[in-house]
Amino acid sequence: MKKLSDYVNEYKEQLKKGDIQQAYDGLVKYVMRLRTNLSKNLSDSYSFGNLFQGYMDYTYFYYSNDFLKKRKLKLALVLNHINMQFEIWLLGQTAPIQEKYWQSFKTTKWNKDRDTKPKYSVLETVLIENPNFNDLDFLSQRIEEKLIIVSSEIIDDIKEIKLT
Repeated sequence: MKKLSDYVNEYKEQLKKGDIQQAYDGLVKYVMRLRTNLSKNLSDSYSFGNLFQGYMDYTYFYYSNDFLKKRKLKLALVLNHINMQFEIWLLGQTAPIQEKYWQSFKTTKWNKDRDTKPKYSVLETVLIENPNFNDLDFLSQRIEEKLIIVSSEIIDDIKEIKLT
């Protein structure tokens, strides 16, 4: 079994190469630009929160509208660094709210392959698998198009379950 010092030595070696810093910086800057563009393009539908960089695991920002806020819910656009994919998460403002919505969503298409509630959310769905970071304009366009569709589907499903 490795000790912390083994991991630290490997960490130092990887940092010396500089690739990790460049990749992480580029990814965070891209998500920041994406948030800014979505905020401009979708301001009639959603309000967007600040960017959170996470701990090299997730980079994300929240977005919401009056319908979601009234139910103490919000959506998040998440760059999952481990799987290197973009996801949308539905989150509740508190643990009891998340549990209430989990009970309604656990048997839907959004959680069909899950036996337990996601750690941080009510549902997590992949938006863009294997993003191509060589064409950021096209990637941003695809993310925006899919975000609009998936967010609307999630909101429609919330309306159908009629929780207050």
